[in-house]
Amino acid sequence: MKKVKRGFASDNNSGVHPEVMQAIQSVNKGHVIGYGDDEYTDRAVTLVKKHFGKEAQVFFVFNGTGANVLSCQAATRPFNSIICAETSHLHEDECGAPEKFTGCKVLTVPSRHGKISVPSIEKLVYGIGFEHHSQPRIISITQATELGTVYSLSEIRVIADYAHENNMILHMDGARLSNAVVHLDSTFRLSTADQGVDILSFGLTKNGGMLCEAVIFFNPDLVPNFKYIRKQGMQLGSKMRFISAQFIALLQNDLWKRNAYHANSMARLLAERLAEFPQIKITHKVEANGVFVIVPPAIVSLLREKFFFYYWNENISEIRLMTSFDTAEDDITGFIAELRSLLGQ
Repeated sequence: MKKVKRGFASDNNSGVHPEVMQAIQSVNKGHVIGYGDDEYTDRAVTLVKKHFGKEAQVFFVFNGTGANVLSCQAATRPFNSIICAETSHLHEDECGAPEKFTGCKVLTVPSRHGKISVPSIEKLVYGIGFEHHSQPRIISITQATELGTVYSLSEIRVIADYAHENNMILHMDGARLSNAVVHLDSTFRLSTADQGVDILSFGLTKNGGMLCEAVIFFNPDLVPNFKYIRKQGMQLGSKMRFISAQFIALLQNDLWKRNAYHANSMARLLAERLAEFPQIKITHKVEANGVFVIVPPAIVSLLREKFFFYYWNENISEIRLMTSFDTAEDDITGFIAELRSLLGQ
């Protein structure tokens, strides 16, 4: 088995926060009713509603792909289309699952640093009522974006208003929502429901959890059949208490916030240290826990021998560096030292 070097490849590579692991262990006793009809899931749902609003409808699932795909399935028919950024996970990283399970077309628009705007969206909103054209139904945005940038609250509201004015709904892929909320110094509710988001794929797996995802509805019209959609989509957990325990651990005492704050802080520190090198160019604002940089091609393979990370755009030698709740300053110090050695500084 290949040993993965510690580095900056992904916040999915980090472990589970000790408090989350302890919470999973704490519910591993006795028998409770399966499929979510248990006291732990009730408590977890109550906590989610505390953060997102009492009107929120909450459904726990296993992973982010499931959350995204089922969110789309709940709001579409196969003749609809889903509009998202060209960098979106829905388009780039779900292996065609949205198209396979919804039957919808996924239409992409150019993004500026991972974010889309109404002028780019409206170019795809045409042919309404014309049976020869797929009917736009969902606008999906990612918060924080795949490029580590963050939509402002006003940017979200503008897109939401446009969606609703055109009989569409706004979906948010919130796999790294915690990092975005910390950057905005906001709250979960203010960053989602209060800005007009209809459906949220809410992830805590990248923020210290394990199989810790949920679909949250703020638009009640989309909820009635979702329990069947979740079951058919193979995302209904039988031993739900082990998912619920993670939400409890991360939400009850703001562990989510502490983890995201640390990851964001480490990304800023890493960016500050990288800015010391004239041969390196930071390509996007560092607003969450991702740092994207162009580095000299000759050093990439040598650098990866000691620190694991991914190419983002090999054509321009752009790499992605992700920090996590457990990234240590020593990780950054070691990375910078190796970089300095390779660049002869």
